[in-house]
Amino acid sequence: MDQEQLDKVRNDAGFIAALDQSGGSTPKALRLYGIEESEYSGDDQMFDLIHQMRTRIITSPSFGGDRILGAILFEQTMDREIDGIGTAEYLWQRKRVVPFLKVDKGLADEADGTQVMKPIPDLDAVCEKAVGHGVFGTKMRSVIKVADEAGITANVAQQFEFGRQILGHGLVPIIEPEVDINSPSKAAAEELLAARITAELDGVDQPIMLKLTLPETDGFYADLIAHPKVLRVVALSGGYSREEANARLSRNPGMIASFSRALTEGLSAQQTEAEFDAALDASVGSIFAASST
Repeated sequence: MDQEQLDKVRNDAGFIAALDQSGGSTPKALRLYGIEESEYSGDDQMFDLIHQMRTRIITSPSFGGDRILGAILFEQTMDREIDGIGTAEYLWQRKRVVPFLKVDKGLADEADGTQVMKPIPDLDAVCEKAVGHGVFGTKMRSVIKVADEAGITANVAQQFEFGRQILGHGLVPIIEPEVDINSPSKAAAEELLAARITAELDGVDQPIMLKLTLPETDGFYADLIAHPKVLRVVALSGGYSREEANARLSRNPGMIASFSRALTEGLSAQQTEAEFDAALDASVGSIFAASST
């Protein structure tokens, strides 16, 4: 583990940019960026376009380590290059932005009010590849729909099981059991979730990170933020608009953003470079400010 990266993630102001839309969510991300599905055919073209979009974001003068702590990449983005060097290497060497890698394979079918992750049979190999690219940590997402104790227990247990495997490679896992913002029992689900995470933290011997839905009760995750085994608690935007996500985030001291769609809201393929950089600067500035409360 890189000590300079660890110190930055632990101590610096800023937030984490989530640039990790994968196969299923890429068409929507491109559509929001102003590229319709009729403008490309097949996965190869689609992934070329999304890499162009991510490259435009990462190389923008508005995107740098002064306000952005880290960025989460999709595996195929890590495998590609920006300006002739690997994307993860570019992030750290040129931008001083700490690279993370999304490692999950998507969600299993709903059971007990939650969706756990599908199996990750190649996790060890992917972790080794990430280490080779200078990646600091990983991210994996599961979803909680309702306050079902058995479902939430299973969901969090799986997250930490994979997390211990990832820690074995010297990587810091971001554990992300997302609570659906439309859950009819969101606050109760968050109560159960916080208790399960706290219990599971006893079983890890190195710090991990948490990526959690912005809670119904302001300051609800203060104990987890202060926990000695939690390096950082980051917030997902979860479908909230950037304005709503920033407002909620600013009411949760110590929590920082890890936004995806809320970060890229308002960016368009049709914008000039000056327009694009200005829009990204405004987005990064507002999320940085909300993360600094």
